[in-house]
Amino acid sequence: MILLLFIFMIGLSVGSFLTAFTYRVPTGKNISKGRSYCPKCKNTIKWYDNIPLISFLLLKGKCRNCSEKISKRYPIIESVTAFSFVIIALYSCGCIYQSAGNGICQYFNIFGTHTAPYLFVVSAIFIAVFVTDFEHQIILDELVFLLFILTFFMIILYSPGTVFVRLLSGFIASLFLLLLHLVTRGRGMGLGDVKLALAGGMILGWPLTLVWVGLSFVIGGAIGVLLLLNKRIKFGKQIAFGPFLVLAFFITLIFGENIFMMFVP
Repeated sequence: MILLLFIFMIGLSVGSFLTAFTYRVPTGKNISKGRSYCPKCKNTIKWYDNIPLISFLLLKGKCRNCSEKISKRYPIIESVTAFSFVIIALYSCGCIYQSAGNGICQYFNIFGTHTAPYLFVVSAIFIAVFVTDFEHQIILDELVFLLFILTFFMIILYSPGTVFVRLLSGFIASLFLLLLHLVTRGRGMGLGDVKLALAGGMILGWPLTLVWVGLSFVIGGAIGVLLLLNKRIKFGKQIAFGPFLVLAFFITLIFGENIFMMFVP
């Protein structure tokens, strides 16, 4: 329990960094310079008012100086990151007992005790991709390249025999989305999604990449229909596809093998 609490706190800290990164970098602001400040009163936020999630709860979601409401993006990103870390840690521990339906065990069998730290980084990058694409319809090249390079070297170090299959999985997924990009002239699929498919496919390998891409379209279609029915968007309006890829990735990461077996005789 203490270990999980520690991991949760680490997740909150990483999530706090992601809130700043996803806010500053897409708008051209320097991530390493300048302290956080209230956009209304311009007062610099004190350290004790900048503790991830805790300060938001204690301040009841308002600035201490001017009572301006604090955007809910901060506690949401921090909480999602923290819970994703805890879930990864729990499933990684479950691999010791070979828990049924635990897709993370395929990584545990390769990376051993380095599984959780590796997946912590992967999940943080995917969460950042979700936020930047959702808010700005941008998937930063830096995030995708970091994801690709990290995974490539991890596979080279721990399972060099699977590099070709994993790279091929990524290229197939990327090529499929690239064809959609060309056919729709960029309206149905962005190049950022194409690049993300390359990195994500290498992480998941085959046949989970097939599950991932298929599931992302199912999720995207379902959410798109709900938005149309609620008149939140108009028919033909372009929406970011990256968030659907991210949601499908996390589902596939844990339940992908079970989903695949449902469609295989």
